[in-house]
Amino acid sequence: MLSRLRPASGLERVATAAALGRVTAEPIRSGETLPAFPRSTMDGYAVRAADTFGASDSAPAYLRLTGEVSMGTVAQQSVEAGCAIRVHTGAMLPPGADGVVIIEDTNLRERELEVLRAAAPGENTLDVGEDIRSGDLVLDAGATLRPQDLGALHALGITQVGVRPRPVVAVLSSGDEVVAPDERPRLGAVRDVNTITVSATIDRAGGQSVSHGIVADDEEALVAAARAALMRSDMLVLSAGSSVSARDITAAAIARLGAPGILVHGIALRPGKPTILALCDGKPVVGLPGNPVSALVVAWRLVRPIVRRLLGASPSDDGLGDGRALEARLTANVSSRPGREDYVPARLTRETDGTLLAAPIFGKSNLIFTLVRADALIEIPLDRAGASAGSIVRVVIP
Repeated sequence: MLSRLRPASGLERVATAAALGRVTAEPIRSGETLPAFPRSTMDGYAVRAADTFGASDSAPAYLRLTGEVSMGTVAQQSVEAGCAIRVHTGAMLPPGADGVVIIEDTNLRERELEVLRAAAPGENTLDVGEDIRSGDLVLDAGATLRPQDLGALHALGITQVGVRPRPVVAVLSSGDEVVAPDERPRLGAVRDVNTITVSATIDRAGGQSVSHGIVADDEEALVAAARAALMRSDMLVLSAGSSVSARDITAAAIARLGAPGILVHGIALRPGKPTILALCDGKPVVGLPGNPVSALVVAWRLVRPIVRRLLGASPSDDGLGDGRALEARLTANVSSRPGREDYVPARLTRETDGTLLAAPIFGKSNLIFTLVRADALIEIPLDRAGASAGSIVRVVIP
C-alpha cells in the first residue's frame, strides 16, 4: 500500500506558532548565524583562562573585578590580564575573555575575586555560529514539527513555514446495530464508537478527518455513501458492521469503488484480522473491523502510517502510535498463535529499581474500556507462540 502512495502535492503557509505537528513541505535553511556574538552560558565571571590555571580551594587565584556586562548590551570593556568582568547567562562575552568561572566557584570581597576552580579555554561560553550558521539546513522536507523545532525557527526569525496540506480522510461507519452517540440505543443496538476513535487517530497523525455518518448494512447504500465520501477526500476509512454478512457487504462495496480495488482482505493481526486494504483509483481505502478495540488497533497500526505517507512525513515516522517503543518485563503469561502479530493491552508500572513492568489486560475485541485502562500494547511478533511471565517484551505507546 505505502509503495503505491505519493504525498499530496501543494504547500500551505502557516504561522510557525500554529505549526506544531505539521509536516514541512520544503527544506528550511538558516538565514542567520547563531549565536551572532560570543556568549556566556552561566552566571559568573569572564576571565582569561590562563589567569585561573592551577586554582583550587587550597590555592585560589586572585583577580581584580573591573566591570559588568549588562544583559542585552554590547560588551565594551575588555578583560585585561589578572582581571575579571561579571557576566550573566546569555550575556555577551567581553573582548579578551576566553572562559567563564561560575559564580559558585568564586568568592567576591569588594573588588577582589577569589577563584577556587580553574576555567579551561572555552568553558561556559558559546562561540559565534556554534549553534548554527547561515546557510545550514535546519529541517529537511518531511520533518514533523516539534516544540523544539518551532523554538529554533523563531530564534531565526522564521515566523511562517511551508507545510504539507493535511490529507482529508473520510470516515464512514456501517451496521444495522449502530446508532449515533447522542441516541439512546434500542435493545440489541450499540452507539457508534469507531467514528470518534478512528477520527481522533487520523487527526493526531496529522490528517483531517471528516465523518460521513452511519450507513445500514445494504450494499447499494454503502457504495453510494462511500463513493460520495471518497470523491471529496484523499482517503476513506470504512468501519464495517460486526456480523459476517456485514463484512461481506463491506468487501463487495469497496471492490466497486475503483481500480485496482482490494489488495488484501484479512491480515495476520490480532485484534484486526478482517481488515481490508484497497487502492481505488489512486486513493487508499481501509475497511476496519466493527469491534471497537480491533478498529482502533488497526487504526494505530495501519491507518496512521498511510496518513503519514500522504503527508509526506519521513519514513522513520511511519511507526505505530506516536512511534514510542519500550521494553518491559511481563507480569503474566500471554498466549498467541504463531503466524500472526498480536497486540495485548497492558498497564505499565515501575519497580523500585526502575524496571518497567507490563501487566496484560485481557479482554475481548468489543470491550473499548480495556484500552481506556491500558497504558500501552504488548507486541507479540509473528514468529512467537506467546510470551511467558518474567520475559522481556516490546511495548508500544499508542
